[in-house]
Amino acid sequence: MPSPIFTPLIFRNLTVKNRIFRSNVSGRFDNYDGSGTQTRINWEVKFAKGGVGAIVSSFVPVHIRGRIVPNYATIDRDDRVPFWRELGKRVHEHHCKFILQLSHGGRQRDVQGIEFEKGLSSTDKPDPLHGFEAERMTIPQIKEVIGYFAQGARRAREAGLDGVELHAANGYLFTQFLSSAINDREDEYGGPLENRARFLLEVIAAIRAAVGADFHLQVKLSTTEMANAMVTGESRGNTIKESVEVCKWIEQAGVDAIHVSSGAFFPHPRNPAGDLPIDALVKTYDSMISSGTKTFRNFIFFRGKLTSDFFRKRWNKEAGKVIEGVNLADAHAVKKAVSIPVICTGGFQTASFIEKALNEGRCDAVSIARSLIANPDLPLQFKAGKDRPERPCTYCNKCLVNAVENPLGCYDETRFPSREAMVAEIMSVFSPAQEWK
Repeated sequence: MPSPIFTPLIFRNLTVKNRIFRSNVSGRFDNYDGSGTQTRINWEVKFAKGGVGAIVSSFVPVHIRGRIVPNYATIDRDDRVPFWRELGKRVHEHHCKFILQLSHGGRQRDVQGIEFEKGLSSTDKPDPLHGFEAERMTIPQIKEVIGYFAQGARRAREAGLDGVELHAANGYLFTQFLSSAINDREDEYGGPLENRARFLLEVIAAIRAAVGADFHLQVKLSTTEMANAMVTGESRGNTIKESVEVCKWIEQAGVDAIHVSSGAFFPHPRNPAGDLPIDALVKTYDSMISSGTKTFRNFIFFRGKLTSDFFRKRWNKEAGKVIEGVNLADAHAVKKAVSIPVICTGGFQTASFIEKALNEGRCDAVSIARSLIANPDLPLQFKAGKDRPERPCTYCNKCLVNAVENPLGCYDETRFPSREAMVAEIMSVFSPAQEWK
């Protein structure tokens, strides 16, 4: 029997050739002003060549104030459309679909741009882990941001892309409204779950009004938040039971698929699950020191042996022992409650494990980031009959902690014959170097 991995996935408005999606991930590959570069095109084409059915772009801000770090391409202006059109064209040459992730960081960011404004949010409380400061959004500001998302979707359609994803997971702006641990509003956007979901539902409605019913739209959700994973005294946040209700509402609102993740902030012990490389973190965390009121404290904390050991133990306790398929139980709960396809992210890199999840109906597709960074041709390896790559991802998360100030790539030297070989692979994304224009 053919592998279910390579059975096409049919959405309402989109067909994807297989069940492996490249999850949203990228490095600081673009210009400071949000314009895109050849390097980002090289990055995305690498995975299209490797055989994934679809690519979900990295975090793409719908407004410059919503970016999490400079040097990420945006979709905030009409003059951004030609770049995204060219990128989509290059990805399509490899029979791969491209879904642009419409995003807004809210109060959560890594490195501030020259704007130096507080992040817009559902609350005026700073985030408890890094102390990123927040400005409570007024109703007019909420309506304005809803418009930014609708216009971002319109631009994505004009660029000839295959769909959009709303990044409503991992602590960013939508999570800040959805989460019972974060949203402390007392108006129609706060309080009970239906009020906390209002912002997301209004964005979905605005996007449908802007692009119609025949353009693919999916939503990425943190279905279990665990907002107190690293900060004692915080609420646990939304549970899978609450998230299932949200999934039902967004399906009714016209969403074509749900992408299941976890965690009310990023990075989170369960997203991405795996090691916390403290030594590598110390080398790059200094880039974040000016971004939050608690970042310098954290930097000192990571540098001390006793304090860093305590942090790592807390991280490992909250992460648990499961890495591959860490979100499958939540994906299955969502799938039983909705009729639209469900995509699940979480450390996948074993063909037989993915096939079992698909055959059991626990999800309809999987999305992968780190394991594809380690092996961009992972789908082709599966197609050739390999169950697991010869040099699998070790879940060391060094790619994650380096991405703040270094080119994104695999930084696990044990996977390479030499450090020089590792650096050459990381730097390969800059070739070819000619400008896309």
